[in-house]
Amino acid sequence: KSNIKNEYRKKENIKIPDFNLPILSNVKHNGSEFIGTDYGLYQKSDKSNKWIEVYPADKKYSWKLRNVKVLAVDSKNRLWFGANEGVGYLEHSEWHLFTGREGLPYKNFTCIAVNDFGDVWFGTEKGAIRSDGNKFYYRFSRRWMPDDYVNDITVDTRNNVWIATNKGVSRIENVEMTLDEKADYFTNQVETRHNRMGFVAQNRLNERFDIDSWRFDISDNDGMYTAMYGAAQAYRFAVTKSDEAKKLAKRSFEACKWLVDITHEEGFPARVIIPKDWPDPVNEQYSHAYNIKKQEEDPFWKDILPRFPESKDGKYLWKCDTSSDELAGHFFFYAVYYDLVAETDEEKAPVKEVVAAITDHLIRHGFKLVDHDGKPTRWANFSPEFFNSVWGWDQRGLNSMMMLSFLNVAYHVTGDQKYLETAKMLRDKYNYHINAMLSKMFFPPEDVVPWDNNLCLMSMYGLLNYETDPELIMMYRESLDNSWLHISKQKSAFWNVLYAAQAIKFNKMVDEGIYNTGKYFPEAGTYSEYTAKQFYKTDFKIEDIIETLERLPLDLIGYQMDNRHRLDIQFDFTPG
Repeated sequence: KSNIKNEYRKKENIKIPDFNLPILSNVKHNGSEFIGTDYGLYQKSDKSNKWIEVYPADKKYSWKLRNVKVLAVDSKNRLWFGANEGVGYLEHSEWHLFTGREGLPYKNFTCIAVNDFGDVWFGTEKGAIRSDGNKFYYRFSRRWMPDDYVNDITVDTRNNVWIATNKGVSRIENVEMTLDEKADYFTNQVETRHNRMGFVAQNRLNERFDIDSWRFDISDNDGMYTAMYGAAQAYRFAVTKSDEAKKLAKRSFEACKWLVDITHEEGFPARVIIPKDWPDPVNEQYSHAYNIKKQEEDPFWKDILPRFPESKDGKYLWKCDTSSDELAGHFFFYAVYYDLVAETDEEKAPVKEVVAAITDHLIRHGFKLVDHDGKPTRWANFSPEFFNSVWGWDQRGLNSMMMLSFLNVAYHVTGDQKYLETAKMLRDKYNYHINAMLSKMFFPPEDVVPWDNNLCLMSMYGLLNYETDPELIMMYRESLDNSWLHISKQKSAFWNVLYAAQAIKFNKMVDEGIYNTGKYFPEAGTYSEYTAKQFYKTDFKIEDIIETLERLPLDLIGYQMDNRHRLDIQFDFTPG
């Protein structure tokens, strides 16, 4: 006999022997009818009048189901359910069950739909979920639909998914394209809406979510973003010899060099350049009163006036207080552009000029970027006295590595021996190479920030790529992996490729037997051989690159994402 509470007997939606229950879902599968209720999943074959409760179980779970809101049979004849416990499907008499640990994002189900390709769509109170039986793909927020509460889903004959929400209908269309076609799509977006006088940066929408209402905007790091775009075009040119790629790389180089040429002192790169008639009153926004107020929450905020000085010709404003982010982008791009795009002496000359100018500025000012007020900028201090102070100890590893990288790039591009001598001085006197072995912070938590990943890997490229000393290469290779333990989990295509490009150089040296001679680190016993074996295997996953490139959304609007309700978030308390 059923022990279901009496109040459920009064809700007569369907007559079932022994008890009455409201039916939340029902479906026919392999000659049986299945119904979902508040208190379980029930099955009755066509040859029997007896309802039997179903208890799904696999190798991990065994469930007594509650609130079986949705049932469906997909095109592969798999029976699916969605309940309080999670999601599952029955195939060839075997259950497969999923919770947040297996990737299920959410489970307050409202509806279900299937397509002709074995996919199942679940509607929930917070978005829609697609599953192919192995993975789950979550669609929520304004990126995908006008409201997260899904009332119904249907899939049409073209495999377009129509989702009815409380605030309107969303259509999700499957568009097949190659990675080349996707790259062209993004390049067209950049060139149409994100190219401001040669600088690549974000833009702003005057009307929320309406991309036709866009206007140019600025960031703190126009130089770095332009440099990254230029580097991408440089690599594209190296592989394809595309005239467009070379043209865009050259334009990006000229924009980055303009940032250096426009400022108060040779070798100081601006963050941003805008026309003098820029619609936003930028200097009024960054007034003395604003700076003092800002220092209440951020004591190290720099009170510098004006934050946007006027160019010598009076036509432009440029943003000061430049950071190490900008330098990482500049040096990375200049090296790549010099190697892959600048083919003639005439093309290489301006690269040598700008690299020498920035590097000489840093050396001249004691390894600091010095602003128009005669003081160092907040985030570009690479001096030994700063690293050994209470103010700069946490930047010691990353910035030591970056400074050595800048000097390597400068020597590679210009051939000037003074840059090698300066790097040797920083190593011998101030242990910059030792500091560089921990170039990515893991603790304290407030020092673990995502933008340091860009700074770390872009600068590591110049450090390892242009180093010739096998002992230093081995040390830097170890540093690279220390950083990669943390960075790798984010599956960035850019970071994966940067890591692989640097690690492969070390692998080739190991293959050549360089570290088996006993010549390097003789005072450390078998350290050389041991380290060569330990770091020979490159932790490089091409599948992570492909997954990221495939899944990057075509929509470039930045949407707010609240993930607090998600079941598939697994906290990882290890650094790598």
